[in-house]
Amino acid sequence: MRLLIDSREAGGAVSHLEVNMAEGADGAAPHYHTKSDELFYVADGELQVLAGDEIVTVAAGGSIVVPKLMPHAFGATPDSSARILIALMPAVERFGYFRLLDRLIKGEATFEDLAASQEEFDNYFIDAPSWWAERNANRR
Repeated sequence: MRLLIDSREAGGAVSHLEVNMAEGADGAAPHYHTKSDELFYVADGELQVLAGDEIVTVAAGGSIVVPKLMPHAFGATPDSSARILIALMPAVERFGYFRLLDRLIKGEATFEDLAASQEEFDNYFIDAPSWWAERNANRR
């Protein structure tokens, strides 16, 4: 992930990031936002997206908007890598969130720390069995 524009830089209007995923890689676990709509633009490859109760595939050059409160998740399709651009509008501060994720990966933070940060970063995780069933069914 590469943060392109954070909330402070855009006066709270937008947070913008680029995400590169290997073939079949998971992007974000199922979650929703209470304050922001989220735009996904697929620059390269194919993206699988949970949007509410639907799982859709978006090809290069396509986009999808997920309104606030809609559960969503994303990952590269099983047969493709993906490069996507994401915009959250209005902005959500992401530097702190990505630092926390990095600490989690390194074992310096816990899932409890991540759960405790949901309100701060407007990122509320949910259970979505249909998403994980779809993702796991297509793993090689």
